[in-house]
Amino acid sequence: MGDITVLVPEDEGEAALADVAGVEVVRYDPGGELPEAAARAQVLIPPFLAGTSAVPIVERLPELRLVQLLTAGAEAWIGRLPAGVALSDCRGAHSGATAEWIVGALLAVYRHFPEFVRAQDAGRWDYHITDTLAGKRVLIVGAGDVAEHTVRRLEPFEVTTTLVARRARPGVHAIDEVHDLLGDHDACVVIVPLTDATRGLIDAKFLAAMPDGALLVNAARGPVADTDALTAELVSGRLRAALDVTDPEPLPEGHPLWSAPGLFLCPHVGGSVPGRLERAYGIAAEQIAAFARGEQPANLVADGY
Repeated sequence: MGDITVLVPEDEGEAALADVAGVEVVRYDPGGELPEAAARAQVLIPPFLAGTSAVPIVERLPELRLVQLLTAGAEAWIGRLPAGVALSDCRGAHSGATAEWIVGALLAVYRHFPEFVRAQDAGRWDYHITDTLAGKRVLIVGAGDVAEHTVRRLEPFEVTTTLVARRARPGVHAIDEVHDLLGDHDACVVIVPLTDATRGLIDAKFLAAMPDGALLVNAARGPVADTDALTAELVSGRLRAALDVTDPEPLPEGHPLWSAPGLFLCPHVGGSVPGRLERAYGIAAEQIAAFARGEQPANLVADGY
């Protein structure tokens, strides 16, 4: 197999792929004219968190055979690629940072950090007893790499964790058990990919199965949750939530979630930490190196995700 041409949008991509055998690296501007080499490009790397905005580039790449993402989420690309073009995600690059955000969100809610910040802003000494993360039972929906990192980070807090995935396996429950499991847990962390099967997973029935005072943490994608159903539970005061993602996203001005009680809200920053691009391109380089050798990338996204 001869050299393959790879389009990269950032300096970090050029550096990461510079020494990969069998690869010609070509820099491109996602918002501008494509270079002449794009006509022979076989691999496209879209910008980090580009979403669907980068999908139209594919139409201008006649030799394209692989889209290599810099994110673990691939929902913006599934079903939008021509026949014969494979899709590979960046699973593993942002797992540690996302797990760190999950633990931080749990601590923030249980230790009332948002309330104390509001009191500080108002110049008010708001001494009161808070809850604690220690001893909590946390149900984790999604049992991949992020879940593994999350479990390891929760262990020092004496947290009991239960894992749920699409299918049961040793130490992991099947998703069809989730409603029965929710009532036995203080918090539920959701870290599944967005697919047809997971869209709207956190619906009114799901939320109703959570016990009074329980905490929902969504570090997946906004559409995994029914925003109206979640907002209703928050407004009622029965549940609390920590969200790094919303539907819609970004959250528009005046949306009910902005003022919903019991909500800790972040603007999709779970994986947005220093070194994110270097780690992402490290994973991408491994996938592209395999592709250049004529092998199947390990992070290839299968049909159905």
